[in-house]
Amino acid sequence: MIRVQNLSKQYGQTMAVDNISFEVAEGDNLILLGTSGCGKTTTLKMLNRLIEPTAGKIWIGGEDVTAQQPELLRQNIGYVLQNNGLFPHYTVADNIAIVPGLLKWDKEKTQNRTHELLQKLHLSTDLLSKYPAQLSGGQQQRVGLARALITNAPVLLMDEPFGALDNITRTKIQEEFKELDELQRKTIVMVTHDVHEAFELGNRIAIMDKGQIVQMGTPAQLLFKPENDFIRNFLKTQRLQLELKAITLHDVWYSLPSANNVPVASLELDTNENIWRAMQYLKGDVKHIMIKSPQTNEVKLVTFEQLMAAYHQYQNTLPA
Repeated sequence: MIRVQNLSKQYGQTMAVDNISFEVAEGDNLILLGTSGCGKTTTLKMLNRLIEPTAGKIWIGGEDVTAQQPELLRQNIGYVLQNNGLFPHYTVADNIAIVPGLLKWDKEKTQNRTHELLQKLHLSTDLLSKYPAQLSGGQQQRVGLARALITNAPVLLMDEPFGALDNITRTKIQEEFKELDELQRKTIVMVTHDVHEAFELGNRIAIMDKGQIVQMGTPAQLLFKPENDFIRNFLKTQRLQLELKAITLHDVWYSLPSANNVPVASLELDTNENIWRAMQYLKGDVKHIMIKSPQTNEVKLVTFEQLMAAYHQYQNTLPA
């Protein structure tokens, strides 16, 4: 869906982005991760030509983005900013309807799609007449996401979308983000400096430094097969929790006990979920979780202790 070749951006003598290349498959969620000034936001903004590259090529959906008018290009790409980017003098309804207005949607189509998204994003229709300043931070971010999603563009760019939120609100919205069907059908490139957020939300992660991509891969590849000391040290201080987020229930499947009888009310997770998320469920009132293999439909019923035993057994197979 997205192909970047030899992309660079130079400001004077400074190379903000230095000859990077990568691809994002349709339906993937690529996270650009790194400290401030590493070039990740500049890279993101070049994808929709908010910043023009000094050199290199970008294709989205097989089309060269430089061959398109920037305004038309951006109408087909959703964009979410850190501080939501809502216009303060527009109501929520007006903010969400900006791009449909440019595309000449009729009023009924815009309203129907707006109400559909509000329901999915857990926002009341009572908010439509309010202004951004009257909303909480979490509500503002959800409205910003609704505005980016309303035209159902196949590509979504997100620049530190949860960075301005408090930790509790951020965690809640991250959980909703993973479960939202609208997002599961999109190709997403997201910028963050939060390592845990990257491991929680990304199918693949590109760690950047000094304008270059140091390593790109799945969370597990970065953690267990770092290409150099920079990657190893970048992840070192948070390794335990990152391991729990990088290892999925599929990875420990054969170390989990089979289920004979499964209570009807059991909480069900599939094998694509990570160990960390399963642990969070089991730390509360949930005594056991049901895990179902999408390949074989086999079911396992697991307690916290059994999950931890399987995780420690898997740890023994990992490189030191």
